[in-house]
Amino acid sequence: MICCEADHSVFFRRPSLNKVVILWCIRIYDIVITSNDQEDIKDLMQHLFNHFLTKDFGLLCYFFGIEVVQSHEDIAISQRKYVLDILKETRILDCKPVG
Repeated sequence: MICCEADHSVFFRRPSLNKVVILWCIRIYDIVITSNDQEDIKDLMQHLFNHFLTKDFGLLCYFFGIEVVQSHEDIAISQRKYVLDILKETRILDCKPVG
């Protein structure tokens, strides 16, 4: 894998012209793997399992305040929960909007 010059926590590999595998190191122990080919994901995960103590937590559903909902056709992202948590924490959830 090649380290991305713009972000050193991102690594990528292009197994072929129309394929890409991306590994994003979010925190010390958290990574996100994505690709347009499931076999490439499985191969990378197997490599990680063979060399590191690794767990697979399945499909990405929430990270950095972003909810991720995936289907076979598309991916939807939302920050609704994150915003509601901030409004609750700052005790302004019940405030009336100005407009």
